[in-house]
Amino acid sequence: MKKPNNTITGRLLRRLTALVLAAAVALSLAGCGDMTFLHGDGGVYQVSDTPPAETHFTVNFIDVGQALSVLVTCDGQSMLYDGGNVADGSLVVSYLQNAGVSRLEYVICSHAHEDHVGGLAAVLAKFPAGHVYAPVTQNDTQCFQDFVKYTQEQGLSVEVPAVGTSWQLGSATVQVLGPVAQYDDANDTSLVLRIDYGDTSVLLTGDMEQKAEDDLVASGANLDVDVLQVGHHGSETSTGYVFLNAVLPEVGVISVGEGNSYGHPSEDTLSRLRDAGVDVWRTDLAGNVTVTSDGTNYTVFSEFYVTPEEQNPTMTDGSGQQSSSTQTIQAYIGNVNSKKFHLPSCSNLPDPVNQVLFSSYEEAIEAGYTPCGNCLG
Repeated sequence: MKKPNNTITGRLLRRLTALVLAAAVALSLAGCGDMTFLHGDGGVYQVSDTPPAETHFTVNFIDVGQALSVLVTCDGQSMLYDGGNVADGSLVVSYLQNAGVSRLEYVICSHAHEDHVGGLAAVLAKFPAGHVYAPVTQNDTQCFQDFVKYTQEQGLSVEVPAVGTSWQLGSATVQVLGPVAQYDDANDTSLVLRIDYGDTSVLLTGDMEQKAEDDLVASGANLDVDVLQVGHHGSETSTGYVFLNAVLPEVGVISVGEGNSYGHPSEDTLSRLRDAGVDVWRTDLAGNVTVTSDGTNYTVFSEFYVTPEEQNPTMTDGSGQQSSSTQTIQAYIGNVNSKKFHLPSCSNLPDPVNQVLFSSYEEAIEAGYTPCGNCLG
């Protein structure tokens, strides 16, 4: 959803929203149904154990282990961003088939590393495509050459989109934001895509590292989004504070392999995400992660239930308590009808449509609200 500009208020609201989520999840049990939370901008971010019955916009972060593959669908049209490793090709093809995909309007190779381009040859051998994009048209690796081969067998060529290029995927808009410069490191050549569907926004970054992140921020690109694909599988060399301050996501999805030898996601990255108030979802723990939207509100659900503290251990100090870096911030939820305000854990919380978020007890009082007798009495 569209959020405030990068102001202190915007950052604080993002952190408060994350704490509301953590508090509510801590009081719930796995499989107990849907949980709905207030955005800093008045919209709704919902965590559900089942997908909505109907949706027109879906972003599927496919669990391809230590790799990346993201399927985006809108109004019956589909786009695939990366295809995992060569060995993941059949898995991705099966996932697309099970999702009802018969054609891919756009196939995107974020960059030429195998864990991103490897499975795309198998996909292109099975599904007709409209356009195929990559940051380069040639590479010495066999997996990239196979990607080019199957593109050409469809009578297509690999295209290199310029920054600013945009297209429609159904009623969603996709825009190329980066890379904004030339880089020797293939990770930094990753095609960065912003996707907007109504008030819901997503940023796909491939393996972009902090040098390219900083250049992208300096370019003035519109980076403020709801959902961030965390770069380079959560590596410590990606997702820097400068970048996070510009993006201010509410949700960060990390595509990463269980027990991988790289130590991804790094503790440094998880700490930065915690400090920015980002709710972390990891494919190594939660399996396939899916974001759906009706254009106003969005829902996140995953294949397996995992607590926020398990997905981001830096949220706790090792004793099972929330870390001091977030403990000092307290959120209060007001009821616009009763003019009472509550703790996030209160059993008398109003429906999301009637909620307003306060950053302090004093702020709620100054706004004319009175404390709930049940949780604050």
